[in-house]
Amino acid sequence: MAEFSASVYQNEFLPDGGTDVHAIVTVTASGAGSAGQSGSGEAGEIIIVDTSGSMGADGIRAAQTAAAAAIDQILDGVWFAVISGNDRAQLAFPASAEPVMVRMEPNARAAAKDAVSRFYADGGTAMGTWLRLAARVFSTVPSLSQKHAILLTDGENQHETPQQLTATIEAVTGQFQCDCRGVGDRWQVAEVRRIATALLGTVDIIPAPHQMAEVFASLIQASMARGIAAADMRVWAPQGAQVLFVRQVAPTVEDLTSRRTEVNALTGSYPTGSWGDESRDYHVAIRLAAKAVGQEQLAARVQLTIGDQVVAQGLVKALWSNDDALTTRISPEVAHYTGQTELADAIQEGLAAKAAGDTATATTKLGRAVQLAAQTGNEEATSRLRKVVEVDDPATGIVRLKRTVDKLDEMALDTASTKTTRVKK
Repeated sequence: MAEFSASVYQNEFLPDGGTDVHAIVTVTASGAGSAGQSGSGEAGEIIIVDTSGSMGADGIRAAQTAAAAAIDQILDGVWFAVISGNDRAQLAFPASAEPVMVRMEPNARAAAKDAVSRFYADGGTAMGTWLRLAARVFSTVPSLSQKHAILLTDGENQHETPQQLTATIEAVTGQFQCDCRGVGDRWQVAEVRRIATALLGTVDIIPAPHQMAEVFASLIQASMARGIAAADMRVWAPQGAQVLFVRQVAPTVEDLTSRRTEVNALTGSYPTGSWGDESRDYHVAIRLAAKAVGQEQLAARVQLTIGDQVVAQGLVKALWSNDDALTTRISPEVAHYTGQTELADAIQEGLAAKAAGDTATATTKLGRAVQLAAQTGNEEATSRLRKVVEVDDPATGIVRLKRTVDKLDEMALDTASTKTTRVKK
């Protein structure tokens, strides 16, 4: 039986006239079990592999090996399918003219691995068609409560318009989760990140084809360890209050604010996807009407729910004071994750400016990123940034753009920009 707990970190003291309350809510799950084993529905897994011409012979061989490695990690009893994608999507396994899934068992495992061994590279790239087919395949098993896909691509989405891809992403959002990986340096991080973000997944780079199998296997292992199919974060705020934002800030930065659905006039629900044994941090910001010094108010009630069952709850409070020693204290957790969120933005904006030829903005933004990475102790970000800029002074963010940068290093910095470090206790 899964157990959840919630802890709130904040400075509840507001100065006279203060309105904005910030809190970090840490939610921890244990005993989640395995996918499809929680009794709340079955699990489904789809492996989506780019088989466009740009993959080439070496890429396809590596993709075959990676898909087989992923198939090996799917637990018996889990529904699954494999899609091969180029400028159209094809159900590679099961072999069927219509969308269908099968349960994993030894014979199905062997047949699926045989099917992926026949992948060949041909055609263009239209990722929207892959996503639409995945949604149709998942819909054929009504008992599925946990729907997860992994998507591999190596190139740009050249055979459908950005508008077509956007329409597809909007159409399939909420139907399944999807972790996305790009291999090599010819794919567009921003393009693939849009898919992953909308589908509550992750995006990352696989620098070389021979690394695909290990990555695919680990992605499926992680999915199989998520025994909680879906959970939502509900945020109640009092009459007249405004929820400024709700963000996941660890292990990655994901803004959930726009994903709100109304539960009632005072409560909104935000999707958090499936859970394994893990801990996540959320930054919640509420704007209240200022009250007199000495008054106290419940600013927010933050709950994690599975269906309509509340499994964890944290309370965010506000207390108005004229004691500067209390009101000027900054919560270490709030300060840390505010910096981490700004760090992610600075990296992405800096790289975008660099790509557009705006060296002044790129230098300023990436310099700020170096400064924030140093301040928040994000050593991974610091290491990746040093491959793109020469750092003269990390404390003040004085940097120079490197004249020559390996594109893989630049893309790795971009994909890892939303990964955060935890507050050091």
